[in-house]
Amino acid sequence: MFRLFRYLKDHLFESIMGPLFKMTEATFELIVPIVMAKIIDVGIKNGDSSYIIKMGAVLVLLGLLGLLCSVTAQYFAAKASMGFGTSLRKDLYRHINSFSYKEIDKIGTATLVTRMTSDINQTQTGVNMLLRLFLRSPFIVVGAVIAAFLINARLTLIFLLASPLIGLIIYLVMHFSLPKYTSIQERLDKVSLLTRENLVGVRVIRAFSRQDEEIDDFSQTSQELMRYQIVAGRISALLNPATYAVVNIAIAAIIWFGGKTVYAGDITQGEVIALVNYMSQILLALVALANLIIIFTKASASAGRINQVFDVDSSVVYEENASHETSGDNAAAVEFRGVSFAYGESGEYALSDIDLTINKGETVGVIGGTGSGKSTLIDLIPRFYDVSKGKLLIDGVDVKKYSSEELRRKIAVVPQRAMLFRGTVRDNIKWGRPDAADEDIYKALEIAQAREFVDASPDGLDMLIQQNGRNLSGGQRQRLTVARALVSQGDILILDDAASALDFATDARMRKAIASQTDGKTVIIVSQRASTVRNADKIVVMDDGEIAGIGTHQQLLADCPVYKEICLSQLTEEEAENK
Repeated sequence: MFRLFRYLKDHLFESIMGPLFKMTEATFELIVPIVMAKIIDVGIKNGDSSYIIKMGAVLVLLGLLGLLCSVTAQYFAAKASMGFGTSLRKDLYRHINSFSYKEIDKIGTATLVTRMTSDINQTQTGVNMLLRLFLRSPFIVVGAVIAAFLINARLTLIFLLASPLIGLIIYLVMHFSLPKYTSIQERLDKVSLLTRENLVGVRVIRAFSRQDEEIDDFSQTSQELMRYQIVAGRISALLNPATYAVVNIAIAAIIWFGGKTVYAGDITQGEVIALVNYMSQILLALVALANLIIIFTKASASAGRINQVFDVDSSVVYEENASHETSGDNAAAVEFRGVSFAYGESGEYALSDIDLTINKGETVGVIGGTGSGKSTLIDLIPRFYDVSKGKLLIDGVDVKKYSSEELRRKIAVVPQRAMLFRGTVRDNIKWGRPDAADEDIYKALEIAQAREFVDASPDGLDMLIQQNGRNLSGGQRQRLTVARALVSQGDILILDDAASALDFATDARMRKAIASQTDGKTVIIVSQRASTVRNADKIVVMDDGEIAGIGTHQQLLADCPVYKEICLSQLTEEEAENK
């Protein structure tokens, strides 16, 4: 938790003023028993009504001043904690966005969402309560003990015995509850994961009538979360009754021994009442401190989970101020030199010994069966992952020497899964290039064969797209993502199975438009359709993470059994030979 306190540095004034006003409020509160003692020992004893009224006015004034200080302290504490939460949330989001696919795959999306939301909210609440109560409660306890000592040193021994005992109770509760709260957050991750999977896959679940099974899975996970929460709640629930029992026993002892002391004439009745009030103040302060510790324990568990994310460094590090010499126009657009790649810590390579050269202006098709390594191969080019062995060059320069901005300007990617964001068509296309004019957008839409359905909408480019493009068909979403990549004007265009939802005629028109209207652009088309890649300048055939063949359609049909098998599984022998 203390590692995260650096996010309070921009709110130092509020972080100081909040506790100071709370201590001022505590000071007024400590004066109240003394005034009460005076009312009893002077006003009531002597029957002096004017003195009672005057001291009663002092009590009211102390109450109002305490209220004002309390409200002010809570304002500063809330401002500091909200600023803390905002800064932490921004920094964590920025750190997560620096992750490569490797780290996101390893940690998991569901747990990252939980840590960005629930865990940060817990730490924010912990900071708020800490600023409000951390100094106030100990100040009340110490101040009450000192005031009691000044009234009667012998009776103060009761305070000195009760306080460490209450401290031991608080420590034991904190010691046993902290691991439980960590486990609760981990179970909350599972609930978030199930919720996300069910909401994203709701159509598949309903298509296979799996609602009841999914409800049962969710109920079991929720029950497990509930069990951990109940255990943690029971441990925390022991805190208040245990502390109340100790303090009430102490109050009874004060009254018992105080009565005897009054009878002996060593102390007044008002001072006994003051001691009882001080013991009550200690009770309330320690109960508040105990609740603070419970909240802080939850916050510490969440802070530990947040720090775990901060402790993960991206495996892909960019040289933002990188300087490198270009290799001239003769360099290949993309070159793999003995590249091998393994996911995560796996010792098994998904790609092995890849040697491949893609020249500038070439249209290259990548084809292969499911799991052959097609998407893995092209994910290395924009550096979504770093190669495990070998070297990958872009325009003759090692891809690791590019800054992220420069690499993104060079490469435009259309991923397998068409992802659109809530907003207009114009907003989504401008992700490729924020300064793109409408003419550029329309040109990209024409090439991607999306102009027709955009113009058919009364709003045109201002047509609203719902989250993830739910109001569009799969083919429409794919065409818009292609247009988004085209408008970026990158030198290298990667289409990762970007036409899987398109009919053959639309796919053919789009490929023809890309070939004729993207002068000098290097195009890499990944597909499982032989008809999609057959007219490429060069076709790369992937099989089990290795290159099974490189060449034109006719060359591979004659020399590459893997490619021939793929073609004949989709086309007749006559179509494969002639088309």
